[in-house]
Amino acid sequence: MTDRSAARLSAASVLQILFVSSRPVSWINTAFPFAAAYLMTTRHVDATLVVGTLFFLIPYNLAMYGINDVFDYESDLRNPRKGGAHGAVLDRRLHRLTLWAAGLSCLPFVVYLAIDGSPLSWLVLAISLFFVVFYSAPPLRLKEVPFADSMTSSIHFFSPAVYGLVLAGASWTAPLWAVILAFALWGVASHAFGAVQDVVADREAGIASIATARGARWTVWFALACYTAAGVVMLFTAWPGPLAAVLVIPYLAAVWPFRAVTDDTAQTATRGWRRFLWINQVAGFGVTLLLCWRWLMPVTAG
Repeated sequence: MTDRSAARLSAASVLQILFVSSRPVSWINTAFPFAAAYLMTTRHVDATLVVGTLFFLIPYNLAMYGINDVFDYESDLRNPRKGGAHGAVLDRRLHRLTLWAAGLSCLPFVVYLAIDGSPLSWLVLAISLFFVVFYSAPPLRLKEVPFADSMTSSIHFFSPAVYGLVLAGASWTAPLWAVILAFALWGVASHAFGAVQDVVADREAGIASIATARGARWTVWFALACYTAAGVVMLFTAWPGPLAAVLVIPYLAAVWPFRAVTDDTAQTATRGWRRFLWINQVAGFGVTLLLCWRWLMPVTAG
């Protein structure tokens, strides 16, 4: 297929495919951490909050998932869950266009944030985008390095929060570090469990992952352990942060039924993953309530 044949696709079709590729159901998972971290630190709405939130809402996700869809094409062809909320099977004709769309959509936001930021914020954003690209893209392709794949995926989600905190000039206390650590453990667990359902497709495509390396059952137990650890770490955060420990329970409940899954039955874990996508919305609501409580505490104390 050539770029000329890609041009024959209608603009509406291209936009629809890019929209699906960006995983809109997951946009909030990166935009919310940045917005919450920045707003809870600065305590006011400004242009940087708006620009940063929009960046982590759409362009960041188009880059993260679009690049993934380009370089995971062979695996996605064999994966029956692709084509909806789980991402597009990206037509070869759109691979180059997707990469250009990802880069160009990010560029103006990154320029603004760089101008508005500090050297430390530049470093954090650069690291975040580095892992967005090289999680999927060669030569590093970290998603094929077992354990590094789960850690890198986690960075995709907690780095926007770290960036928001650095950009806003937050003071790094032990309870704040605990929040980030808990978030990182949640991300590792979520990626690991998500990888379980793709064991067969990934092996057929010759793609390595934590699940293909360690096996489906081991990986499910690893995810359960990381979710549990995330809940425990939240007990060491500032009040009312410890209450967020209960938010891991729905995740544990979603993963637990698959504790005995085998590599041959790994695709059944997709049922748990579908629940995971909705649990994120419920957990996000719970986190929002706790943040509102935290926001009001200084006023109440006064």
